[in-house]
Amino acid sequence: MNRKLRMGMVGGGRGAFIGAVHRMAANLDGKIELVAGAFSSDPEKSKLSGEDFFLDPERVYGSYAEMAEKEAAREDKVDFVSIVVQNHLHFDVAKTFLEAGFNVICDKPMTRTLEEARRLREIVDETGKVFCLTHNYTGYPMVKEARRMVADGELGRILKIVAEYPQGYAVGDVEGEGQGAISNWRADPQIAGSSNCMGDIGTHAHNLVRYITGLEIDEICSELTAFIPGRELDDDGNNLIRFEGGAKGIIYASQISNGDENALNVRIYGTKASLEWHQEDPNELIVKYANAPRKVYRRGNDYLGDAAKANTRTPFAHPEGFIEAFANIYLAAAGAIADQIEGKEPPAGGYDFPDATDGVAGLAFIETTVKSSASDQKWLKFPEL
Repeated sequence: MNRKLRMGMVGGGRGAFIGAVHRMAANLDGKIELVAGAFSSDPEKSKLSGEDFFLDPERVYGSYAEMAEKEAAREDKVDFVSIVVQNHLHFDVAKTFLEAGFNVICDKPMTRTLEEARRLREIVDETGKVFCLTHNYTGYPMVKEARRMVADGELGRILKIVAEYPQGYAVGDVEGEGQGAISNWRADPQIAGSSNCMGDIGTHAHNLVRYITGLEIDEICSELTAFIPGRELDDDGNNLIRFEGGAKGIIYASQISNGDENALNVRIYGTKASLEWHQEDPNELIVKYANAPRKVYRRGNDYLGDAAKANTRTPFAHPEGFIEAFANIYLAAAGAIADQIEGKEPPAGGYDFPDATDGVAGLAFIETTVKSSASDQKWLKFPEL
């Protein structure tokens, strides 16, 4: 294209952490420009946020409905909308903009319920618009290298998978010594959905496993716990997994794991080799063998596969991290949006970003863990996607 893509944003105004991350990621490669937004349900706060971003006041809106209507009437309307509101609004906001003819990039989880997720996927299919879900950890180059190794058979048949996402930021609330570290809305099922911990971070661990291995869950046995007194939703969860094809696994996530920060890790064990990747040390991929020394693959080197190379910005020995990985999701989605605008066919292998089906899988994971934890049966079949 001979211009930047025009981006709109719903939510993400003053004081919103994830909105700033989305803006940094979108801006990193110079292909996207934020030009409009409804940054808060409070029109005055939205206006002030627009001033922060140096936007034309006429394109700073008091509601997402107003934004969709007025932007649709503009010749220079936004090319896509980034949705960074609370979970319970994802469906309505995405539906509004998709049906108004806009492409959508949405923060995870895709919706509050599995029923909403399936309906939103139908709307994506009906409208034919690009829909991207920001499971940002799939953007790391060494995650893409792990995926390539599995796809090329370098690990052999997958036997066991262990994915964990422990955080410890809320542990002080267990004894009443914290500062309410879990945001109030995340503890409210009417806003967050049926789970806090599984919905917020457990779904990232599940998505990472699914992205790297391509395996779907067959059955799941879960125990979710609310250690924080008075909380209705979980702050810790343990899941035993039976995957289709016979592999077994463990996915656990926690917000009360004292001392852990953002320790998303995955280990995949095959008949020929195994691998492990740690989000807090993302530039390395460890590959292990039964009868040979382990290898450490590092980002930015010529020996890596095409996907890892294509998603690397700096030379080897210059580390990349969270924002760059997040930006890779935006860059891939931008490619799809630009192709659609120019009438180009998608590439043979499709686009490498999480889509609506990944969103459905995430809600299926969340809701099945909640049902299993509450059930005497425990082992539950995973729903059809």
